[in-house]
Amino acid sequence: MHGFANPKRFLSLARWLTPLLIVSGLIVSAGALWWGLTQVPPDRLMGETVRILFLHVPAAWLGMGGWTAIAVSSLVFLVWRHPLAALAARGAAVPGLAFTVICLVTGSIWGRPTWGTWWVWDGRLTSMLVLAFLYVAYIALAQAVEREGVSPRIPAIFGLLGAINIPIINRSVVWWNSLHQPPSITMGKSAIDAAFLVPLLIAVIGFSLLFGGVVLARMRALLADIQTEARLRRKAMEDI
Repeated sequence: MHGFANPKRFLSLARWLTPLLIVSGLIVSAGALWWGLTQVPPDRLMGETVRILFLHVPAAWLGMGGWTAIAVSSLVFLVWRHPLAALAARGAAVPGLAFTVICLVTGSIWGRPTWGTWWVWDGRLTSMLVLAFLYVAYIALAQAVEREGVSPRIPAIFGLLGAINIPIINRSVVWWNSLHQPPSITMGKSAIDAAFLVPLLIAVIGFSLLFGGVVLARMRALLADIQTEARLRRKAMEDI
């Protein structure tokens, strides 16, 4: 892990890995969505509305996965002071928020014909909405570190504390009586027919590749900003 603490070594890897992840993610995601939206038969109960599954589920998983990445990176930063860990957490925040919002929007669209309403204060939906607010708060804290000199430990601690919401989202449909359907995929088994499961898993892989590419691109941009600012400060000191 510490081998990539060197910014030059990280950039040498990220320079070719970023476009590879983004391009392959776009291709795999587009293929999975085409498969799910045009080739999969309608569901026996939900009919054509089931097709939103292929966007909604990957978005939900990556919304939670994004905060998990923030929590892990925050732990690495707090314990080992890994110089790129804070950048990794910041890099995951914006795409994580984007996928969380996509999950909420597609869930509402799916819920209208299924439940007869756009929104209910259901345990799963409410905890996912809380996750979106946590993302916004984390992004604001991370920006405050850059603008106002706030200690970088504060967003890292917040990233760890916010991870409490992840198991709540995951287990909410089990803990509370909920309109949301129970987990369809658990350890070692699935209640989803193979006709839906295969393109769904491919969609998850594609969007995950895309997520990883965007995170690396954001890390490179953040690192470039830091290096530019450091050069400007050195030049200013030399001119004094």
